Amino acid sequence: MKRNSCFGVVAMVATIALATSALAQAGHPLKGSWSGDWGPTPDHRNRVLLLLDWEDNEITGVINPGRNAVPLTSATLNPEDWTIRFEAQAPDRNGNMLQYVIEGKVENLGSWTNRRISGTWQHGDEMGDFMVILN
Repeated sequence: MKRNSCFGVVAMVATIALATSALAQAGHPLKGSWSGDWGPTPDHRNRVLLLLDWEDNEITGVINPGRNAVPLTSATLNPEDWTIRFEAQAPDRNGNMLQYVIEGKVENLGSWTNRRISGTWQHGDEMGDFMVILN
């Protein structure tokens, strides 16, 4: 009998340890890859991919990772209402610097399958709305 109860305790401790490590790996709610689109009208949309990370209590990231990636120069989060503001700069085709200003709100924060950010996106002189979903 003692052997079975000892095994039960070990199994319970192992289960709790696994559950705790799984939660720890989830990281910050903004961390991950977010895909969606932005644009000035429902007919004029631009695909976008945000790759966000949480390092040393700071949000870092890049817009459209790859050859033409645009690194975020500033990222702030208001944890009281889960609003965000991202800023970035990148040259246009003529070499002029374009300013990106992305402001939004994290929605469905507790969801693993439907977490999203939506709000306004300004890219140079163009402004529109955006929505990205956590991949």
